[in-house]
Amino acid sequence: MNEDMMTDEERASVSAPSDATHAAPARGKGVFAIHTLGCQMNVHDSERIAGVLEADGYVPATPEQIEGRDIDLLVLNTCAVRENATERMYGTVGQWADLKRTHPHLQIAVGGCMAQKDRDRIVRRAPWVDAVFGTKNIGELPGMLDAARRGEGPQVGVFSDLNSVDYFPSNLPVDRASKVSSWVAISVGCNNTCTFCIVPSVRGRERDRRPGDVLEEVQRCVDQGAKEVTLLGQNVNSYGYASGDRFAFSKLLRACGQIEGLERVRFTSPHPAAFTDDVIEAMAQTPNVMHQLHMPLQSGSDRILRAMHRSYRRDRFLRILDKVRQAMPDAQISTDIIVGFPGETDEDFEQTLDVVRQARFSNAYTFEYSPRPGTPAAVMEQVPHEVTQERFERLHDVQEAITADIMSRFEGRDVEVLVTGQQGKKDALTHRVTGRERTGVLVHVGVPEGRPMPRPGDLVTATVTHAASHDLIADPDPAAGQTYEVRH
Repeated sequence: MNEDMMTDEERASVSAPSDATHAAPARGKGVFAIHTLGCQMNVHDSERIAGVLEADGYVPATPEQIEGRDIDLLVLNTCAVRENATERMYGTVGQWADLKRTHPHLQIAVGGCMAQKDRDRIVRRAPWVDAVFGTKNIGELPGMLDAARRGEGPQVGVFSDLNSVDYFPSNLPVDRASKVSSWVAISVGCNNTCTFCIVPSVRGRERDRRPGDVLEEVQRCVDQGAKEVTLLGQNVNSYGYASGDRFAFSKLLRACGQIEGLERVRFTSPHPAAFTDDVIEAMAQTPNVMHQLHMPLQSGSDRILRAMHRSYRRDRFLRILDKVRQAMPDAQISTDIIVGFPGETDEDFEQTLDVVRQARFSNAYTFEYSPRPGTPAAVMEQVPHEVTQERFERLHDVQEAITADIMSRFEGRDVEVLVTGQQGKKDALTHRVTGRERTGVLVHVGVPEGRPMPRPGDLVTATVTHAASHDLIADPDPAAGQTYEVRH
């Protein structure tokens, strides 16, 4: 799962409305803000953290309070997938130490994957942190903060045996950052043994939620105003495998198609080894399941895939993409690729370039390999940094050319955009609203003079007038026959 798939606004934590007032009695147990590093699962966890804190009497900070540092509690929800996530965590916590020196009442908590992995190290390196809580200890956070406030020192709450925990974070209270587009976890953990990945050691073994529980949560989201849900899992399409039902995920997609008022269903991230024809059929045949697919390739070399313990090969991967495009010619397919994995040769890298050219991904989120302590790949022979960097730049150039060509094909087409309420950097100046079209591309829609301004949750059909490198501009001129229509 990939944090780069989201905009900063989509990753932002819940906050109170900007016009909310917080007189002293309204501060509750304290005003809090959450900063999230990492993937969609981390963002979903942050919504649960917010829900748990609010249930205990804390109040989300307004944007003005965040800007003015008028905050009583700062929570950092961390990632552990890449090396720069570690650097970002300690950098952020270090900046917060300066704030705490000028605001002695401020409490700081660190949670998530890095907290699960490095809890003792965090306490040693950042003794000003009041609470460190693991991926399955979210519900304990209020009690830990109370203990730290009583002077009992830094609190650490981390389950050492993640597989012994029998509850899902989805059972906790939640305050969703978006009321229009919701994350719904269908499973937690991972059963794979990828040699570069630390997720199983910080999230535990894969466990599925009951289908009925998932669908009940989806229905609650719709009842509360959501038009779109994204189903989450570390390997979302292996849902049901533990119980012997290999069609459970496609059944779940079809069941979501029966929920009235649910306009769009997305999911991330599937694993190529478990991607079956019935999932493709469910995507193609269920009207509210979007033709968007993020499927991690990681490498185009079979030799490197074996070294990674990835249980598929390049030909199978390409066959899946062919089937997806035969069933859904408009599908937008993105991927993850690791460059410079230990032992990668020039020939291995050329094979990756070859797959990228054949696959024609809409986007490829590429990463220079960084060793994660505790993983088998960390002790393998490493590729020199300058070699990895040169390969990364070559891959980037190839993919950017493919992306530009794919994006250019949107120009002149009508797209349906779900307005989420997030804002592009220039929306206020350009009289635009922002959302994503059906295959997941970010679109900024200009509102023609005299036409209604869409509200969050509205669906706007508009003609694309310009394709940028990674987003689209739709500034339609109805007088020239271009489309602008709003559906509430």
